[in-house]
Amino acid sequence: MSAIRKSIDISRTPEDVFDYVTDPTRLPEWQDSAVSARPLQGTPLHVGSKTVVTRRLGRREFPMTMQVTELDRPRSWHVRGIGGPVRGDVRGTIEPLDGGKRSRLTLDLDFEGHGIGRVIAPLVVKPHARKEMPRDEEMLKHLLEN
Repeated sequence: MSAIRKSIDISRTPEDVFDYVTDPTRLPEWQDSAVSARPLQGTPLHVGSKTVVTRRLGRREFPMTMQVTELDRPRSWHVRGIGGPVRGDVRGTIEPLDGGKRSRLTLDLDFEGHGIGRVIAPLVVKPHARKEMPRDEEMLKHLLEN
């Protein structure tokens, strides 16, 4: 499957944006499908950190464990789903704008299906994520700028 890529410009420093988006406890504030997020090793995140994120799709809630595989403050991060039929793969990059006063956040999201997830990921999960991502980025922008 091809990745979903969305970018948005935010009037905050790269450090501010990075610290907010990589704090898993804040996910439910700006991601519509995120019901809860619980770091298994506490915060701040580090390479190897795991977080259990519960997401709502339709009327059902699904817990998934995500693991940090790359972390380069304030430029980029990468988290991957481990276990389960549908595993998310999220890469984030932040570019400084206007001498570092503003930022361009780019999120790349893809899914890997295993077992029944090979059917669910392209037919249900990916279309839902494609629809949700622009709203999530707008909410993130609103929260960080106000």
